[in-house]
Amino acid sequence: MPVVGEIYLVTGGNGFLGQEVIKILIEENSGVSEVRILDKVIQQDLLERLQALAGGRIQLTVFKGDVRDKEVLQKACQGVTCVIHAASVIDIWGYMSNEELEAINIEGTRLLLEICIQQNVECFIYTSSVEVVGPNVRGDPICNGDEDMVYPGKLKFLYSRTKYAAEQLVLATNECLLPNGEQIITCALRPMYIYGENCRFMVTHLDEGIINGDVLQRTSKKQALVNPVYVGNVAWAHLLAAKAMKDKDKKKIVGGKFYYITDDTPHMSYSDFNHEVMGPLGFKIPEKLNKPLLLMYFIAFTLEMIQILLKPFIRYIPKTNRHLITMLNTKFTFVSHKARNDFDYIPRYSWDVAKKQTTTWLASIVQDRRDILNKK
Repeated sequence: MPVVGEIYLVTGGNGFLGQEVIKILIEENSGVSEVRILDKVIQQDLLERLQALAGGRIQLTVFKGDVRDKEVLQKACQGVTCVIHAASVIDIWGYMSNEELEAINIEGTRLLLEICIQQNVECFIYTSSVEVVGPNVRGDPICNGDEDMVYPGKLKFLYSRTKYAAEQLVLATNECLLPNGEQIITCALRPMYIYGENCRFMVTHLDEGIINGDVLQRTSKKQALVNPVYVGNVAWAHLLAAKAMKDKDKKKIVGGKFYYITDDTPHMSYSDFNHEVMGPLGFKIPEKLNKPLLLMYFIAFTLEMIQILLKPFIRYIPKTNRHLITMLNTKFTFVSHKARNDFDYIPRYSWDVAKKQTTTWLASIVQDRRDILNKK
């Protein structure tokens, strides 16, 4: 029998956010008949868990490849009604070449959009980031910013610039005519720093704390408030946006727009947030930065100069840089009222639930991390 119902393609489906999007699509089961997963690597245990969750009600189809592979994209997009483009490369340290970062984040998105138009895909949601806004090099703060806010300054990180360029491609494609006479509707979601189960950045902070005798590193001053967002709520926002884009009235409102995605996670610094979810496991954190900010900037500048001097001979990547210090020490908070007004976004998970699930996950891996680090 032919498949009847919505067909979703989730790029980066093996990733931190992508797998949560797939999970919520399966759990909600609101007219979805098939979910397609596109990623370079698909973990077999993840696929088995998702298949068990689907229980035969929803077909799961895997496409191995990345967003630069035209042939794979053409097959993956055939017959799809909605694409959730969560695949991208995150690099704020400079590990990847500029060419590769741009090829994946910008040109990969451009190619995917072109193929979506060829294949009559009517709904396209791009996972952007708060980092397409800043902070700028001066570290100008934002308190409860929204979509109407104007924030001056150029983006320092190449990652941020590639995400912004890709976002603009997506929004500019809104209402492009499809071969079948319909129009493609696009939007972009800008979540805050995403946390939750399987977040690799949290594993890194956990490892650093273990190496440091169960004392977390303080890289952010207490006053540098941000508002992280739980991965389950970001995934939920994607599903709600997709529903709105299929409504004849709401799609006119949502199409071509970007939206900040937040939840009720308390505003605190990045370092204090790490302590909030890892403190129950016995981790401590210093009250103050271990060095004055000016000294941290001087050290980072020195390391950047060493990197430039060594570039003709060896590839040296500093563990920190001046803009990373700025990002970690700038007050940068936002609200998601527009998402609530335009597509009824209300967080699915409360802070209490998000914190409990995140800390429970960390507790489940902490001993394994200790064992791995002890062997090194």
